[in-house]
Amino acid sequence: MNFDFLEIVGRSVVVYLFIVIAIRIAGKKELAQLSVIDLVFILLISNAVQNAMVGSDSSLVGGIVAAATLFIVNIILKFVTFKFKKANALLEGEPVLLIHNGKLVEKNLQKEKIPIDEIEAAVREHGVDKIKDVNLAVLEIDGNISIISDNFTKKSTRRRKAHRIIQKND
Repeated sequence: MNFDFLEIVGRSVVVYLFIVIAIRIAGKKELAQLSVIDLVFILLISNAVQNAMVGSDSSLVGGIVAAATLFIVNIILKFVTFKFKKANALLEGEPVLLIHNGKLVEKNLQKEKIPIDEIEAAVREHGVDKIKDVNLAVLEIDGNISIISDNFTKKSTRRRKAHRIIQKND
């Protein structure tokens, strides 16, 4: 294998890991729904890091080597997070309890930087009128907010998982 291709592989791995860490630091809330601003940000980031991965090699083969490297690193990280719970928690994060028995968990809302109006909107999206009627609200690792309430006809299947989160946070 040519030295230039090894350099592209190394650069691609470093850029991939940097982006994973940066997204992890930015918070899982950012992953749930992409706004126009988020979409533009992702497009610009991908353009900004392209040269960092391939350097001066703008050939088709250089691009394929970079893309293949990203796929391989992605597969490896998915395998590692599947096999090792600690790695999964480190890279993906853990669910966070936001509402318990109708009461906001303020410290978690502040930690995740979730404003009250966003919680109220999520509650309404799940067919519940008021926060006080919510049994559990959990910020999932994918950035979505799950709501469990007796006032809602469609029960969540995540009750056991949410129960473990409550025990962990108590």
